[in-house]
Amino acid sequence: MVDVDLVVIGAGVVGLAIAQRMARGGRSVLVLEQEEAPGLHCSSRNSEVIHAGIYYAPGSLKAQLCRQGRDQLYAWCNEYAVPYRRLGKLLVAVTDDEIPALRRLQDNAAANGVALSWLSAAEVAAHEPQVRAVAGLLSPATGIVDSHALLQSFQAALQAASGELLCHTQVERLSAVPGGLRLEGHSGGDAFTLRARQVINAAGLFAQQVQAAAGAQQVPPLHLCQGRYFSYSGRSPFSHLVYPMPEVNAAGLGVHATLDMGGQLRFGPDVRYLDQLDYQVDDGLRDAFAAAVRRYWPQVDAQRLQPAYAGVRPKLSGPGEPPRDFVIQDQSVHGVPGLIALLGIESPGLTASLALAELVAARLDAV
Repeated sequence: MVDVDLVVIGAGVVGLAIAQRMARGGRSVLVLEQEEAPGLHCSSRNSEVIHAGIYYAPGSLKAQLCRQGRDQLYAWCNEYAVPYRRLGKLLVAVTDDEIPALRRLQDNAAANGVALSWLSAAEVAAHEPQVRAVAGLLSPATGIVDSHALLQSFQAALQAASGELLCHTQVERLSAVPGGLRLEGHSGGDAFTLRARQVINAAGLFAQQVQAAAGAQQVPPLHLCQGRYFSYSGRSPFSHLVYPMPEVNAAGLGVHATLDMGGQLRFGPDVRYLDQLDYQVDDGLRDAFAAAVRRYWPQVDAQRLQPAYAGVRPKLSGPGEPPRDFVIQDQSVHGVPGLIALLGIESPGLTASLALAELVAARLDAV
């Protein structure tokens, strides 16, 4: 006997997207979240950007699922009244020697089926008068979303389909039993044991920890990579998102300018590898942030920059290493029957969440 068809470990945006998809498909679904509320780590500590699919290697899961998930996410937001704005994004070269990198991004985007418009310096200025650039690209498919409202919409869809969410619940051991998996841990301070036919590990920053609890094989190492953000007081001069050229083999896309749904301007993230989780933002970084922003916005006033928040990415690549793709493992790789693990789900994970849900659903249905 089993207690539930499917347990999803992790109530971030990806875990909840998968859970609601499977519950609406007729399975009994239980989501287990160790924190006091959904989405307190990666899902709510990011740029809240709906990515177009520009940067990722053609043919990769990131490229495929970003492009697919982008369209699904816009449709979901329209259907479920999740606030979003399709602002568009400017990618800018601030010196002539950055133009080849801008051309490569345009070619990479085209290989991913994403059309970008080339802009001269004058055309960049027409779109964003305060941005300094010698050339740019316009991505009309890029937008922003209220990540908290998105989480709430996925949770509401889950519960409307009779799925359940339990917070303050940590899984400490998984073991194979006839017909599925036994999960053991603590919920609200009390020990629990339950059985599920299938389990999804969507634990984000803690996914490798869950794999260890299951005795899984071939678990890629986790590299914690912090990204810090500064907000900017006063009215934003920008109507688009503004991105500089990313550094070669960089862990991020550069300190870019983004807007939230309230119009608040913020800059980030930077890149800093960690030994342990750290969400602090040091006010002493203000001058470094101002210098990064000043390359494309000369009028930035460093005194109007204020520490905002930090996120931590669950990277599979270490410092100086090329970016790695999403990793989705099943029994054929990790050796644990009934378990599907999602590892290294960083950006564009939020954009790709509904596409990841479809991919996982297809794998579950094939078992």
